[in-house]
Amino acid sequence: MESRLLSRATAFAAVPHVRRSASREGPGNACVVPARPMGEGGNLIWGRQLRPALLLLHESSATRREILRPCRAAASSPAGGSDSAGEAKVAPVGFIQKYPALVTGFFFFMWYFLNVIFNIINKKIYNYFPYPYFVSVVHLLVGVVYCLISWAVGLPKRAPIDSNLLKVLIPVAVCHALGHVTSNVSFAAVAVSFTHTIKALEPFFNAAASQFILGQSIPFTLWLSLAPVVIGVSMASLTELSFNWTGFISAMISNISFTYRSIYSKKAMTDMDSTNVYAYISIIALIVCIPPALIIEGPQLIKHGFNDAIAKVGLVKFVTDLFWVGLFYHLYNQLATNTLERVAPLTHAVGNVLKRVFVIGFSIIVFGNKISTQTGIGTAIAIAGVAAYSFIKAKLEEEKQVSHTR
Repeated sequence: MESRLLSRATAFAAVPHVRRSASREGPGNACVVPARPMGEGGNLIWGRQLRPALLLLHESSATRREILRPCRAAASSPAGGSDSAGEAKVAPVGFIQKYPALVTGFFFFMWYFLNVIFNIINKKIYNYFPYPYFVSVVHLLVGVVYCLISWAVGLPKRAPIDSNLLKVLIPVAVCHALGHVTSNVSFAAVAVSFTHTIKALEPFFNAAASQFILGQSIPFTLWLSLAPVVIGVSMASLTELSFNWTGFISAMISNISFTYRSIYSKKAMTDMDSTNVYAYISIIALIVCIPPALIIEGPQLIKHGFNDAIAKVGLVKFVTDLFWVGLFYHLYNQLATNTLERVAPLTHAVGNVLKRVFVIGFSIIVFGNKISTQTGIGTAIAIAGVAAYSFIKAKLEEEKQVSHTR
């Protein structure tokens, strides 16, 4: 699952609501009670509510209001008749509130670090165990176990699910499963850097779907910024030394799948907290991924796949590699969501572009992949195009937000 899974974090807007004070309360004795985050027991990472961008969560009117209610005076004055009787106590300022920029920088670092480690371990597994369907199942399985353990200890508390919500989540989960599996098929077939170069086309598919499927008007400047992406990916593909059609087509199918996931996500509105939504979608995606893995790779795995891998690296390393790659997959997606929630759209765009640059660069260094000059130039042009598209789109979103507030 790509960080695209979570590239847009949904914020809850607070709508003020004024409630008239009782007659026995004096005027002016009102204080603002902050709105409670939607959902109970949302997963908190360093005090932030986790909101995967997979779903656009509906704002519940019962939980998004700020209520003005009377503040009670202090019951009694402190000993000695201090003049501060009845004054509100100021809560101590924590590290997160005192140094927000430093904390956000730490989130960015952890997001990139976990993403790079995931891609490195994932590719190393494919070098001795080339079974991407089974590995995709392991990714989701470890994440589901993580969520089940979190539910068991009450962090977060499991939210109930009904048939109506299940019908809404299934299309999203199916697209998520298909995109995740095809990404891994591409990772197994070609160099990591090349797969990420192909996946740089994802904004183009998103823009096309928004224009021709959702009927949204896409500004000409956005279409213009996508031209370098298409040109750069084409240049890189023509001279990529690890090129094969399986890797190329799988990466393209992944782009299309994640695009449709975004479309279904716009239609999926739920009051459930985002951590529980993520857990349910992971469970559904796991169920979807198991049958293809058994049908396509099951016979080979039983015949020689497991035995060959164990003979090459040993049972302990084989099992631990699968565990760690699944855990890093789950955690980097959580950190990506939490990081992008803390920043403005423009910073969000910069973060996504730099993340892809980090992954491509580190994969080339770690695996020693040789690339031609034309491939390097094409990759740079594609990344620059993605950056331009992201900046323009972020600016348009900021301008739209400003116009709505006026």
